[in-house]
Amino acid sequence: MPITQLKQQPISVTRQMAAALPKLAAIAKAKGLELHHLGAGYPHPEVTNPMGYIAHKDAYFEHLAGQEPLQKVLQPLYSYTDTLGPASTREMFAKIYGHDFNTRLDPELLIPTIGSSGGISQMCSLFERSGEKVAYITDAPTYAGFISRANLYQKARIYSVEMDLEGPSCEALAAQITQARADGYTVAFYYTVPDGHNPGGISFSEQRRRDVIEVLRAHDTLLVEDAPYSYISFETANKRPKPFFALAPEQTVHLFTASKIGLPGPRIGFMYTEAKIELANKQTVPLNQLLLTEASANILLHNPEALRGFEAFLTDEKFSARQSLWPIANEKNQIYSENRQILLDTFEQEFARHKDMFHWTKPGAGFFSVFTINHPNVICNSDLTDKLVAEYGVVTIPTFSFYPEDARARNSKAGLDQLRLSFCYSEGIGERRRQQLQAAASAFAEAIKQECGV
Repeated sequence: MPITQLKQQPISVTRQMAAALPKLAAIAKAKGLELHHLGAGYPHPEVTNPMGYIAHKDAYFEHLAGQEPLQKVLQPLYSYTDTLGPASTREMFAKIYGHDFNTRLDPELLIPTIGSSGGISQMCSLFERSGEKVAYITDAPTYAGFISRANLYQKARIYSVEMDLEGPSCEALAAQITQARADGYTVAFYYTVPDGHNPGGISFSEQRRRDVIEVLRAHDTLLVEDAPYSYISFETANKRPKPFFALAPEQTVHLFTASKIGLPGPRIGFMYTEAKIELANKQTVPLNQLLLTEASANILLHNPEALRGFEAFLTDEKFSARQSLWPIANEKNQIYSENRQILLDTFEQEFARHKDMFHWTKPGAGFFSVFTINHPNVICNSDLTDKLVAEYGVVTIPTFSFYPEDARARNSKAGLDQLRLSFCYSEGIGERRRQQLQAAASAFAEAIKQECGV
């Protein structure tokens, strides 16, 4: 039967590419082309070892069984549990994560989520409950998963803010909040990925972060900090900007996911906030209480085995709680840093003489660099990315699809001069990985030069 109030939402660019890739890859293979991965932001198999993760988890459960009967240890892992999940996991994570980012987390304020995307959904769902018009403020460009989730609500509208290499324009941020309210919308929050921005390929400077906080305080607006790359950092410890939740926990909802530091499959995440919010009846309540109610309504019972498995990940080989996750992150970052440098060195070598036509971001964190092409005859749309696969064997993602609708209304050419390139993934290990990244970077450079007649 017809449902007249629903509208078809656009499919995300990453989903479109995933669907089209087998056919394009077949065309490339028929031409004898090797397929080069510069598209998807997948964690590299060299740093995501499920066998080690599972073995340590099982050994940790056996270690716990040495202190009490195994039946008593395992029973809660296969039973109903609290929406907050095991207290021991939250307590251990709060101590380690707080230490790593020089702040203090209250474990009672940590709510488990299904990755950071689960936190995004919880935040959107909370503000949609009223049935009123809701405005979401975000960057232009922004994470495609956020656009997809925000657009599910028929009364939602995205107000986007342009960025430079340090972060969002604070003037535009203030103006968009003001405009949204003038248009009759309840402003839910400002959503961003400040470290290793996806797809922006930048990290916000610390000064810009402080400026953003001041704008949001002045306009009484929450900040949702999506932090999938909090540990995927290429900066030295003294140069890493502080995350928003360490600067202003009362203004921030922080979304952590273990997908990049641990494994993506278990979908472990937490949301954390010390903010308070005013209800329609003028009562002020902790935002955490509302989010916990939302969580218990949407996902009453999280997987306790997965959460305790992550707890095992937080322990060393003697099953003592780690002081820090940075040693684990540094092992992973050695791989990602090598990949990043291969990509950036190739760009410098191949495009240094043409920086009027080509430039690229040098990410301080995350998986992505944004490559900009200033050429009148080259449009970075899906036609170009399809051609790059079919004729050169190079998989990339066009940046234009990461721009919200209002940004493209302001500038019809927004993102059509850019490609998002990932340096995180290849199928090879060790020297083979390096060779594959070098081949991918070189193939991309050759393809772009040919397309631009350089």
